Amino acid sequence: MGIEEKLPSGVLLTTVEGVAGYMRKASFWPATFGLACCAIEMMTTGGPKYDLARFGMEVFRASPRQADLMIVAGRVSQKMAPVLRQIYDQMPDPKWVLAMGVCASSGGMFNNYAVVQGVDHVVPVDMYLPGCPPRPEMLIDAILKLHDQVQHTKLGANRLAEIDALEESALKALPTSQMKGLMR
Repeated sequence: MGIEEKLPSGVLLTTVEGVAGYMRKASFWPATFGLACCAIEMMTTGGPKYDLARFGMEVFRASPRQADLMIVAGRVSQKMAPVLRQIYDQMPDPKWVLAMGVCASSGGMFNNYAVVQGVDHVVPVDMYLPGCPPRPEMLIDAILKLHDQVQHTKLGANRLAEIDALEESALKALPTSQMKGLMR
């Protein structure tokens, strides 16, 4: 017999973290950072056919000070990397980064000196979206997975403890070369 059963109907019990997570996930404001062909798919996702407004993302922000999600769509050149970092640093906390396409994730087919081999060398990435270019449906799926991650993020001292635990488990993890199985 829980407390929920003793309360009258219409009363909702939750935590501050739960409410804050729900509000944060429902109000992403993405920054415009389209660099190559993936940007066309990103713009299509904001159009009427796919309609990102259903997920609280009506407008792509041109100012980094108004954005909390950076979608890096396309390859990042060495000349563009400092600009990318500057825009990331100007975004208010909390902020998230989605690497859209194989070029943003790993440099793609451009294995040369002019292209950064993965945007994670410049900014921390929260979600990787594979494909060349990924379809708008895939971008929506990645955003929904990021919504779930954001909704369940802890706050304050709980978040600091969670970060410490994740860092400790990463330090104790096996090196990739010693992992068994098909994926190494």
